[in-house]
Amino acid sequence: MIEAMIDSRSQTQVALSFDGGTLLLTGPQPEELSVLPESAVWKWDARVGAWRCDAIHYAAMRTALRRRFGARFRDELPAPIRVSWPRMDLPEPRAEQKEALLTWVRAGRRGQIIMPTGTGKTEVAFAAMAETQVATLVVAPVRDLMYQWHRRILAAFGYDAGIVGDTTFDIRPVTVTTYDSAYIHMDKMGAGFGLLIFDEEHHLPGRCRREAAILSTATMRLGLTATPQRSDGLHTDLDWLIGPVVYELPFKHVRGSTLADFDVVRIPVALTDIEQATYDQCSRTVRHFIMSRRKELPGYSWQDLCKETGKDPQARHAQKAYYLKQSIEDRAAEKLRVLEDIFRLHYGRQTIVFAGSNAMAIEVSKRFLVPSILSHTPKRERLAVLDGFAKGQFTVLVANRVLDEGVDVPEAKVAVVIGGQASTRQATQRLGRVLRRSGQARATLYEVVCEDTKDVQRSRKRRRSDAYERTVHRRV
Repeated sequence: MIEAMIDSRSQTQVALSFDGGTLLLTGPQPEELSVLPESAVWKWDARVGAWRCDAIHYAAMRTALRRRFGARFRDELPAPIRVSWPRMDLPEPRAEQKEALLTWVRAGRRGQIIMPTGTGKTEVAFAAMAETQVATLVVAPVRDLMYQWHRRILAAFGYDAGIVGDTTFDIRPVTVTTYDSAYIHMDKMGAGFGLLIFDEEHHLPGRCRREAAILSTATMRLGLTATPQRSDGLHTDLDWLIGPVVYELPFKHVRGSTLADFDVVRIPVALTDIEQATYDQCSRTVRHFIMSRRKELPGYSWQDLCKETGKDPQARHAQKAYYLKQSIEDRAAEKLRVLEDIFRLHYGRQTIVFAGSNAMAIEVSKRFLVPSILSHTPKRERLAVLDGFAKGQFTVLVANRVLDEGVDVPEAKVAVVIGGQASTRQATQRLGRVLRRSGQARATLYEVVCEDTKDVQRSRKRRRSDAYERTVHRRV
């Protein structure tokens, strides 16, 4: 009888299926499952009487289960649809793009490709799509980039991709989406794609956004970015969410060849007497409040202050003082004067101005009668502004953060940073906006910084990159 029971167990089918962003495994006994590699990922779900784990483990578990159970194993997940492109209008890849794709293929079609802004990461992704010819989901940080990918896929392959995001839910064999929409809907579409492409991959490791990778069974994954590092250190999780770094192109290898050569000019400016007095008073207010709190609560931080603003008038007063300090740095009168001088110096040349806040961007736009693009600018207006800039209808464009990453910006060889974060990623991305090569034209990035303020510290931090070597300090 015992032998019969053992024999019946050995004949039990072992089935693997997809359920809401997870894998369900039915059939194996605990002792059979325990011998599998990474068996700890499986958890017993008494509600359905099956083993369950995250969908990201599909590739490894499919191989392990097939090896362990042989003919008893049945994979019930649908195979990703093969894609037949209507056409392939792709440019001839450069040497570094060919190398990037080849190393990705050799790494099992899983991994990260790190290349400076302007060196053609999108073309590498298109080459990967052409090579795999499988159902693909492209994940982008924001709606603008999602629609940009849609347009470029249509132009390159003649394929009208589906869209998931911005109130649209249209899944097709090739689909574009945003990180926020991907993690919300991946439980429903996680088994349909063979290739995931994560544009600006450094957005993926966030607490919720990582679900876009965890809930998908895609066996092929490609991450793209120029700046993978995150201040919270979570970029290390990209190795298991996407795959290891398979190709990295140093900035110095493409400066002056694939990318335009350039100068970075740092321009220090001073606050007016009134601005400086107000700034110093605000600094004293914030410092005095935090020091007084630390006498009672050692380790009291800015985050603690923000939590108290709803119930403590003094905390709210200190917070307002802090924001007033920031507005003085962002909107210093001398920055506008220097900006006017730069416009005169480069009269007639396409110039992008990066502000530190929406208020400053709007102020520049009104003062110099130039268009601006902000996070809340409607899609149609953004496209009209970018098109007008590309056609030379106006030569100056002002933005806050919306042009920092990925968005294709028409040719410009002058950029002016008048505010921003203490982020090397943001600084590198902004520099990349003017580095697309056009003949022998040399690019220039100006960084206008208020002396004797926190603006100086932020400037130093964001220039800790090989792209910012040989920075020139100049007064205008």
